[in-house]
Amino acid sequence: MKVLLDTNIIIHREANKINNVDIGQLFNWLDKLKYSKYIHPLTVEELNRYKGPTSLQTMNIKIESYNKIINPAPDNPILNEVSKTVDKNENDKNDSKLLNEVLSERVDILISEDKKIHTKAEMLGIADKVYTIDQFLETVIADNPSLVDYKVLAVKKEYFAKIDLNNSFFDSFREDYIGFDKWFNKKADELSYVYYQDLQLSAFLFLKNEGTDENYSDIEPVFKQKKRLKIGTFKVTSNGYKIGERFLKIIFDNALQYKVDEIYVTIFEKSPEQIRLINLLEDWGFKKWGVKTATNEIVLVKDFDRNQEVDFENSKKTFPFFSKTSKVFIVPIYPDYHTDLFPDSILRNESPIDFIENKPHRNALSKVYISRSHFKNLNSGDVIVFYMTGGIYKGVVTTYGIVEKVIDKIPNVETFIKLCKKRSVFSDEELKKHWDYYPKLKPFIVKFIYAHSFRKRPNLKWLIENKIISDVNSVPRGFQEIRRDDFYKIAKYAQS
Repeated sequence: MKVLLDTNIIIHREANKINNVDIGQLFNWLDKLKYSKYIHPLTVEELNRYKGPTSLQTMNIKIESYNKIINPAPDNPILNEVSKTVDKNENDKNDSKLLNEVLSERVDILISEDKKIHTKAEMLGIADKVYTIDQFLETVIADNPSLVDYKVLAVKKEYFAKIDLNNSFFDSFREDYIGFDKWFNKKADELSYVYYQDLQLSAFLFLKNEGTDENYSDIEPVFKQKKRLKIGTFKVTSNGYKIGERFLKIIFDNALQYKVDEIYVTIFEKSPEQIRLINLLEDWGFKKWGVKTATNEIVLVKDFDRNQEVDFENSKKTFPFFSKTSKVFIVPIYPDYHTDLFPDSILRNESPIDFIENKPHRNALSKVYISRSHFKNLNSGDVIVFYMTGGIYKGVVTTYGIVEKVIDKIPNVETFIKLCKKRSVFSDEELKKHWDYYPKLKPFIVKFIYAHSFRKRPNLKWLIENKIISDVNSVPRGFQEIRRDDFYKIAKYAQS
């Protein structure tokens, strides 16, 4: 396997001080899998102009450890057309040269943290061969479970006082914020969300609920008076387990609980880690508002008005809200798969210990549901309510999600596995069995966003008594549409 590494990866790997700890995990896996690490001649040129803490001579010695592409691939006509419309400067054109190696199949994959590169990869139809660090880690961990030699602990609430402030995880905060340690110690009795991997702190989140009397004089343009949830401190190191999405779920759940009008965060746009976090937030509807004048951080805001116009083309942008015109469907899910896919919907008779070891599909907000239902006419923005099968008393409605898209007419089993991997509960072998089960009726995929777990779960008896399902023989076997009023009836019961 030939892996081409973008310049941003090499710089952060070979700098005297490694600020991006994800790089260590990336190179550990590349070595573990015996992948060949390649760099492009343009990367060598760029590194020779690099004015970082490492001297030019030292950097040149370090890059000798990489394989170099001796003869770059000839320009691909398809790439040239894309380049004409997208590339604005010399850097953009150089990035296209890296993509050219993938498109021409001179290398197998490219790893880059550059957002423009990934946008162009989508346009060229090679997005499955171009990875961010996190995407690469997620893929290799899913493909090589036998090589994962540690367990990861679930997200939990923890008092600031119980967290080791001297942990190197907080070094980047100390560098960015004068007086960070003093601020942290003052929060001793407040709660944060933490995530440990192999006993090492790997993610941290602090949220602050703000009222309409909050002072925003240091934000330009100044905020109007609204109830807001502030993401006070947020950091996630890449590990391939979708922890960033897991923490976003916590943020949105808190915003719903406190009935806020907006969510915002102030963040520097300096390190690859921060840029990756900004990209993640923007994917989920955060928009650049302005700057915090005291620190020159950018300010990102997500509209949380329940009456906002829903984005049907991209449900993530306006998640967790859906339109009043969206259709609602109820669909079955077997108990064997239920809590593995929806960890927040764990039942009272299940042990949380069974769900401590992490998997990407558990933490992901975007998930897939595999179906052979004859009904496939779901649209982006529709609501799907999950009914865990189990009979008159144990069969319960637990969760709902928002449809992103339906993927039908899948050409082969390889594509099917690639689409489902890391977003479903099934192994590759189980996915192959699903694909081959009815040769004349191949499965299709519903990509959806995990929105909410009901606190109280109406069982089948309640559903029949309330005329949502007519009788025990009418339990959904595929996607069964229900009236919106019935969905509201379920939601009202769940909150009672």
